[in-house]
Amino acid sequence: MNLRHELKHEINLSDKLALTQRLSAVMNRDENRPEGEYLVRSLYFDDFTDKALREKIDGINSREKFRIRFYNNDPSFIRLEKKIKQNGLCGKESALLTQSEAQSIADGEYDWLIDSERPLLRELYAKMKSGLKPKTLVDYRREAFTYPCGNVRVTLDFDIRTALYSTALFDKECPTVPMISPTIILEVKWDEFLPSVIRDIVRLEGRRTSSFSKYAACRIYC
Repeated sequence: MNLRHELKHEINLSDKLALTQRLSAVMNRDENRPEGEYLVRSLYFDDFTDKALREKIDGINSREKFRIRFYNNDPSFIRLEKKIKQNGLCGKESALLTQSEAQSIADGEYDWLIDSERPLLRELYAKMKSGLKPKTLVDYRREAFTYPCGNVRVTLDFDIRTALYSTALFDKECPTVPMISPTIILEVKWDEFLPSVIRDIVRLEGRRTSSFSKYAACRIYC
């Protein structure tokens, strides 16, 4: 697994509008989402002690987080992801899921995972057997840009909402509520180096590096 650098900044609407113009002039839109902004829905997992939440809040150096994710309410492409944070770097393992598989996991039916040929699903089985379970739905809208040199990806995430106690992954009508303090998140990820042209664009006066977590922010409700 390739570990990558990651920077996050909490920004405002004026920042976002300016960044969208600047990034569009230099970077490419995400080739999978060339239409611009799109909807992301994630179902996050945690255990009965809220280990993932507590490790994030406490700033534990080495931690992991499981989620199921899909886009634009389209169940034709769904992934189980394990996000890893290690020594300030981030990485991600993923495995494709069918809609019925994802729904089964969301419903807490996971015994079949042990027989999967996908290693990440077998790992999820072991973790769920030890108490990991679907916890919180998080929705947001995203604009994404890419740059080949340094394998750079820049995202602007906004309209972050949570479905409170619901884990109804594929319910388009599932009620959601916005964060108490609405914010926009700028994320910058790269491999070995961040090209200066991108570094200059994303450098914003008065905006400090943040450790913002959408999952942690949405857990304030439950």
